[in-house]
Amino acid sequence: MRELLRKIRATGRVAEPAPERPDTAALDPATAAKARELAGSVQVRHVDAGSCNGCEVEIASAFGPVYDAERYGARLVASPRHADALVVTGPVTRNMRMALRRTYEAVPEPRVVVALGDCARNCGVFAGAYGVEGAVSDVVPVDVEIAGCPPPPEAIVAALRGLTGR
Repeated sequence: MRELLRKIRATGRVAEPAPERPDTAALDPATAAKARELAGSVQVRHVDAGSCNGCEVEIASAFGPVYDAERYGARLVASPRHADALVVTGPVTRNMRMALRRTYEAVPEPRVVVALGDCARNCGVFAGAYGVEGAVSDVVPVDVEIAGCPPPPEAIVAALRGLTGR
């Protein structure tokens, strides 16, 4: 036992450096004004418009116990009528175009739309597929884009922090 304690004392603390945190997403003036109206918290409704579920796994991580986006004032809600923001993943398929539009219209003003992942931003690997209508910005106006395939939970939390102002 003493030998083990000596070895621990001689080695000291050994840990890898913490990963760099992405900066909070820079918001354009119109989106920043909407974010100020949300008053420090944002209720988020997630819409899967046709993704491969990679982004959904990262959203679950972002709201899980490690990254805990709720501590910054972001909360997932079940109804678009309770939401302040839509987080849309995946390219918009032909079958989801009208559903996404109706969900967008159900969210009360001021509303913010976040295109999460490369597929939501520009159709990603699904560009040109027969069932794909287009990117999220082709169907509803997008305020914030988060790049990545899939984006890391840190980037999702940073974008949500930008919306909550924390």
